[in-house]
Amino acid sequence: VQLQASGGGLVQAGGSLRLSCAASGRAASGRIFSNNGMGWFRQAPGKDREFVASISYNGASTSYADSVKGRFTISRDNAKNAVYLQMNSLKAEDAAVYYCAASRTSYVQTSAGNVAYWGQGTLVTVSS
Repeated sequence: VQLQASGGGLVQAGGSLRLSCAASGRAASGRIFSNNGMGWFRQAPGKDREFVASISYNGASTSYADSVKGRFTISRDNAKNAVYLQMNSLKAEDAAVYYCAASRTSYVQTSAGNVAYWGQGTLVTVSS
């Protein structure tokens, strides 16, 4: 299973970016997107990877880190095997490599220990 993240880039503080993550590869990837919770984590230089947002298999439940609540929105489109992270009002402290992740369960998960599959990262740079 391959999770392909995209949408990172350079943005000014206060700006917006939309990250996308799509499954590719084996047919099982589609089943994972339909049945598993999905999430985004991020890792800034010199820091541990941290939870950002998570969404349940059907999109009914979401969870956010306190630092991004009210600014970031996670969504998914199971028909397209895709999950998105809309990031608004970006701050310098949001700069990091962002990773999409498929959970081991169908529900929201906030722990990296519950991730079954990781995507490659996409770099978000915020200029002040």
